[in-house]
Order: sequence, then structure tokens, then C-alpha cells
Amino acid sequence: MVSGKGNSSSRGRDAGGRKRAKPPLGEAELRDLALSYAARFASTGARLEAYLARKLRERGIAADADGREARIDIPALVARLVDLGYVDDAAYARMRARDLGARGYGARRVEQALWAAGVDETIRADIAPDEAARRRAAILMAQKRRLGPYGTGGKDGADPLAIRKAREKAVAAMLRAGHDYDHVRFILDAAGTAEVDAWLDEAGDGEGNEGSW
Repeated sequence: MVSGKGNSSSRGRDAGGRKRAKPPLGEAELRDLALSYAARFASTGARLEAYLARKLRERGIAADADGREARIDIPALVARLVDLGYVDDAAYARMRARDLGARGYGARRVEQALWAAGVDETIRADIAPDEAARRRAAILMAQKRRLGPYGTGGKDGADPLAIRKAREKAVAAMLRAGHDYDHVRFILDAAGTAEVDAWLDEAGDGEGNEGSW
């Protein structure tokens, strides 16, 4: 007698224990995959297109009633989901920008992430952060990395070469995080956190601005 556990473990596999190949995809099956993906993940139209194209490469295209390979228009399928509101590039861009900004990443890193996700240049420009948001994100990164006035070690009596190398390392880390060099330099050179706070206040709180994160 075969146990229920053994039957469960053999699902999706042939008699030799090999994983069964999934059947080719028709338009209806691909639409179901697209809807499932859009329901589970925040995405852009470009990312969804790439996902569906990959699935077609992996599984192939099902034949139509005449036995010929069906033609599936992936861009048209994605466009339909966009029209229905299942995929919203602008909403994705705002969410992704807020997430990265809240983690201390700068405008350049946000721009790169949105470009990689296929977000249109117009949308990227619309959500670009204002000056206050750029400064706020740079300060947050410095706080997380304990750089500049947020560091724990003092400079008195330290080796000048070690100080210079530590600064170069800090600058590189902040630039990799996508921050403007002028912002990085100001924070690292600040005499204390009060000076940084005043610098942020100088830019305004950004409330009501479309470009604030």
C-alpha cells in the first residue's frame, strides 16, 4: 500500500521520479499567469512583459485548433492589464522611491532602480525628490552608517592618514548610495548634528511638494 505522503511527494513527477514538464501556454493560460503575478507583486508593465516572455521561453506556446503554434501578443496583454488598473507604473514608482528613500538611498540610486524596472522617463521626473528630501535621505544614510558627526570615534590624536582614508571610504559609500557629492561633503565636514539639522531646516520640510519622498 502506498502511503498518502508518498503520493503527495510524487506529484508533478513521472514514474522515474523526474519532474514533469509543464504544458505549453496558450493565451488564456498566459493571461492567468499575468493576473496571478500582478496580484502577488507590485510591478511595472515592462517587468510583467519580461516575466511573461520568460514563461513562454520556458514552456513554449500551445498549438491552436488547427495544430499551428498560436500567436500571443504579450504587449497587448500587458496593456490590457494596465488599462484595467492591475498594473500601474506610476504607483509602483512612488512606492519604490519611498521605500528606497526611507532606507537612506539617494536620488541617483532611486533613478537607477526605476530605470531598471522599465519606468518611463516622464514618471521618473515627476517623482524626483526635492532638495529637502535629498538632504533628508543623505542624513539618514550617514546616521545608519555612523558617518561624519554621527560617528562614534573622535578625531583628536588620530593618525591623519587614517582619518583621510576613513573619509575617502565614507565618501565612496555615500556616493554609491546615490547621494550628491555636495551633500556628502557637507555632512561629513559638519561640526556636529545641530549643524546638519539646521542645514536640513534650511531646505524646508518639503510638505506639499510632489517631488518629496
